[in-house]
Amino acid sequence: MASSRPALIALTALAPVSWGTTYAVTTEFLPADRPLFTGLMRALPAGLLLLALARVLPRGAWWWKSAVLGALNIGAFFPLLFLSAYRLPGGMAAVVGSAGPLFVAGLAALLLGQRPAPRTLLTGAVAAFGVSLVVLRAAGALDALGLLAALAATVSMSAGTVLTQRWGRPAGAGPLALTGWQLTAGGLLIAPLAFLVEGAPPALDGRAAGGYLYLAVANTAVAYWLWFRGIGRLTATQVTFLGPLSPLTAAVVGWAALGQALTPVQLVGMGLAFGATVAGQIGARPTPPRQVAAAVRKRAERPGHPPLPLDALGADREPFPVRRASTGER
Repeated sequence: MASSRPALIALTALAPVSWGTTYAVTTEFLPADRPLFTGLMRALPAGLLLLALARVLPRGAWWWKSAVLGALNIGAFFPLLFLSAYRLPGGMAAVVGSAGPLFVAGLAALLLGQRPAPRTLLTGAVAAFGVSLVVLRAAGALDALGLLAALAATVSMSAGTVLTQRWGRPAGAGPLALTGWQLTAGGLLIAPLAFLVEGAPPALDGRAAGGYLYLAVANTAVAYWLWFRGIGRLTATQVTFLGPLSPLTAAVVGWAALGQALTPVQLVGMGLAFGATVAGQIGARPTPPRQVAAAVRKRAERPGHPPLPLDALGADREPFPVRRASTGER
């Protein structure tokens, strides 16, 4: 069991590492100035592929839960992320995004009863500082709309991560199905926005088609499946501490494939961010599903809090599987 946990963390880390290649693929292979269409092509084909593989549809309350999670993790996150990247200079969007562990720590305390340790908050601050050294460049005045979009994207993904762990998944549905539901819901939310804002889809050559194929399959379908699988077996804070690997990977890919130089300051920042990522995995253990539900019920019973329906407490769900010494991973 102990030896399988590092392997689980390493597999989950492949998701943000894959996302770190998005910038290079977008700039080198895809049509310019089509961020919403790119988000649509990432989410909807990947979601439909996973739905075809899982062959399980949501039931009951999981129709609206899938829509909420799909909006937070995909449908709102993708457009907000692209908007912030276009309007903010010098990697500021990545710096705001690297504060995700701090947002998740606060939301996990509120929704999961997981009180953040001082070490978690300090490690999150170090990770954000390290990423800032890697991606920030000299820049002019910050754009207010871009900054708000970056903050909203970070909060959206953080809330989606915490709610994914709180709600678990319904009986009979695995991580593959849960990922497919969210990607499909998110893609359907992006589709009308993409056509209204950007118009008809652009003509695609073989190079662009290959780029979209990579983004849909490896960068989205496989990566998000690993991500949501990890959320079910690690704490929400642990998972989000892997997020800084995305801008670090982008910097390495830029250096190795695009000829972008890395300064000594950037190397120091990479070391700090990577060290914080590792530190965020040490000592934390997932809160058992029964403890999560008990914490939510206890909070709901406080004066001034209305009673929550059983559905909101996750009574209709199958908790994410936990590792057992006798049977291994379900």
